[in-house]
Amino acid sequence: MQRTKFILGGLLILAAVVYLIASSTQASAEYFMTVDEVKAEGAAVVGQSLRLSGAVVGDTVQYDPQTLTLTFEIAHVTGDNNEIEAQGGLALVLFEAVNDPSRERITVIYVGPKPDLLRSEAQAIVTGKLGEDGIFYAEELLLKCPTRYEEAVPEQASEN
Repeated sequence: MQRTKFILGGLLILAAVVYLIASSTQASAEYFMTVDEVKAEGAAVVGQSLRLSGAVVGDTVQYDPQTLTLTFEIAHVTGDNNEIEAQGGLALVLFEAVNDPSRERITVIYVGPKPDLLRSEAQAIVTGKLGEDGIFYAEELLLKCPTRYEEAVPEQASEN
């Protein structure tokens, strides 16, 4: 009898811990999306916490050191690593995304210091929310350094 109460009490505590972990994970969940997916979803994702990935379009980068406001565009890049490899690797995929005017793009606004790695053809991973104006307001900005992939860039790309 005493042992049964002890087992039931332990199970209740375990169930409570599992519930708390699950509910806190769901509350802070962010959906990872590509530029095309965000454009397709439109108003359905406005105001939701999102993680978005794309290629930095270098000639759109603007930085105001007075207000620490960074504005740039990212072009659509697939989120499927197998597809990236099939298309020739990350460097080539980023190069093609930036240089294809038909690719979907989203303007990103980030307030904070300008990262050293922010340059054309870098892969940007931004966390934030899509505004009703169609601009992505980033709270966090991560960049994959394109120089790590220079060996894989085609010759015409490295001449630019």
